[in-house]
Amino acid sequence: MTGVRQIVLLTLGWEELPKAWSVHGTDPAERLVEPVPAVLLECDGGWLLLDTGFNPALIRDAALHRRFHGRNHGITAVLPGPGEPLEEVLDRAGVGFDMITAVALSHLHNDHAGGIRHFAGSAPVHAQRAELDYGLGPHPEPERHGMFRVDYDDPTIEWRLADGDVEIAPGVTAVLTAGHTPGHQSFLVEIDEAAGGGGYVFAFDAADLTENIEEEKAIGGFIGCAPEDTLEPIRRLKAIGAERGFPVVPGHDPLVWARLTTELAERWAPTARPLA
Repeated sequence: MTGVRQIVLLTLGWEELPKAWSVHGTDPAERLVEPVPAVLLECDGGWLLLDTGFNPALIRDAALHRRFHGRNHGITAVLPGPGEPLEEVLDRAGVGFDMITAVALSHLHNDHAGGIRHFAGSAPVHAQRAELDYGLGPHPEPERHGMFRVDYDDPTIEWRLADGDVEIAPGVTAVLTAGHTPGHQSFLVEIDEAAGGGGYVFAFDAADLTENIEEEKAIGGFIGCAPEDTLEPIRRLKAIGAERGFPVVPGHDPLVWARLTTELAERWAPTARPLA
């Protein structure tokens, strides 16, 4: 197999927030409820997980909430149930933590890196070197930008750090799309011909919403650059998608995410193999 065999989209919660965090210049009174995304990929040799959602302890515990999410720029974190979100959605997908052979993070924001603790000492974690350098940089600057060091500062995490674009598994390429954060990466996913072919470009937070992509509107959250600088990564992802004939999937668009989740579930449901 030279590509991905199956794609499962996971929703690990939601965020109720000003749309201005997704589209620069939007009226701050306009608010959205956006999904917290993760992508599960069946690759040669095991499952690869892209992003890990929230750390629920920092939301449910009153003191920890005040310390972390209570200072988080008018963003309200919403969990999907009473348990551990990542464990619950993986259980529904029939995939145990021990079946995940690698993890890749788009970036270190709390809604993407909060579950990385589950894989400390058990699976390698792919990220950009610039992202980890910033995330472990002088406190409290990263935390002011929504990176909670408690989520990822663990000496038992086996980091696999890249300095730019890199293939991290057959059919999966991390694409450096810095701007939202210093080392943000998106993912080109190519499906093996034996599994039907095709593929997707998962933008994650390089482009939150469809209008960021189709209308080339700057994103609202960025570090170390001007808002207009966030258009270059969007255009690059669009060029990659156009070259291969793959759609570019925005990271937090509620309509696109719900539709594609159903579409991919239906694509593999008739012929899905046992996942154990």
